[in-house]
Amino acid sequence: MEEPVKAKKEHLICGKPVLGAAAFLLCAYFAYASFADVRDGDFYWQNGWWIALTWAVWLVFSAGLLSETRCWRERVLFGSVLTVLTIGLILCLWSSATPAAARRAREASLGLWSLAALAALSSLQRPAQPQN
Repeated sequence: MEEPVKAKKEHLICGKPVLGAAAFLLCAYFAYASFADVRDGDFYWQNGWWIALTWAVWLVFSAGLLSETRCWRERVLFGSVLTVLTIGLILCLWSSATPAAARRAREASLGLWSLAALAALSSLQRPAQPQN
């Protein structure tokens, strides 16, 4: 008996210029917003149950997308987003965070959004096909 050939799943973002460009623009925007917060000394995160719920929904959504990745570029992109959303949820729930902790979290989110933007930019080209 011949085993059925499994269809190779497509990459989620790699090689799809519209999705890669959209991911880059969104991550670059959030990186700039984090930079502006650090530059202006605005380190505190908004608190509230509705905001925490929003962070949690985006966190679950990005975890689901991370499970669908096929290459290192997508893993870096969605892993960075997952990490920054986790930081956001924690700081949203932690209303008594010290200024130093809030500052480090803002700086970490700046770095992670920048990394995600670079990963999105690298996903614009099609993944290399293995040689036979």
